[in-house]
Amino acid sequence: MPIIKPFRFLPTIKRKDLNAEFADYSWFNNLFSEEEVLKIRELWNPEQVKAAEVNAVEKEHLRDDLRKSELMWIKPGANDWIYDRLSQACIQSNANKYKFDILGFQTELQLASYEGHGFFEWHMDFGAGNISNRKLSITVQLSDPDEYEGGELQFMINQNIITAPKEKGTAIIFPSFALHRVTPVTTGSRKSIVGWIGGPPYR
Repeated sequence: MPIIKPFRFLPTIKRKDLNAEFADYSWFNNLFSEEEVLKIRELWNPEQVKAAEVNAVEKEHLRDDLRKSELMWIKPGANDWIYDRLSQACIQSNANKYKFDILGFQTELQLASYEGHGFFEWHMDFGAGNISNRKLSITVQLSDPDEYEGGELQFMINQNIITAPKEKGTAIIFPSFALHRVTPVTTGSRKSIVGWIGGPPYR
């Protein structure tokens, strides 16, 4: 899949034989301010919302047993400030932690909503076909933790389940091959940004 929004600038990655700085995930507290989070949430347009699907090689399918949420796409242009902020965070995180070959946003950003027992079972964002060039995944918390119950972003690291930070405005960045899930939202509504950074195939 082509890169829909290339990064404007990429620093030269300093690689070593071993990457001692690798982290299972990284995060940026308050990457977006309260006012900016509100501005992003105001983009939610019921007329553009659809049920979230699950990638299956070259197609997407509804799988209620794997995922239940709603989403819409965040168009660039007027929303370039969101892309630019996330670009800076992803480039910094990649240079410090992952050192992957990355080029830019693989698709438009998603604005996602989990409510009414919405969830996303254990999965990877990386796989065959049109998701095979995903390198980094991003999620940005747009809801206060007290606005909902459940809805935790969790990683399976070895046999340990680790819950990611959930403060509003926080961005979580992790390798797209990391096994993760969103637990069911039992009350309230959890809104977030979801995106993927692509690059050449692993070599």
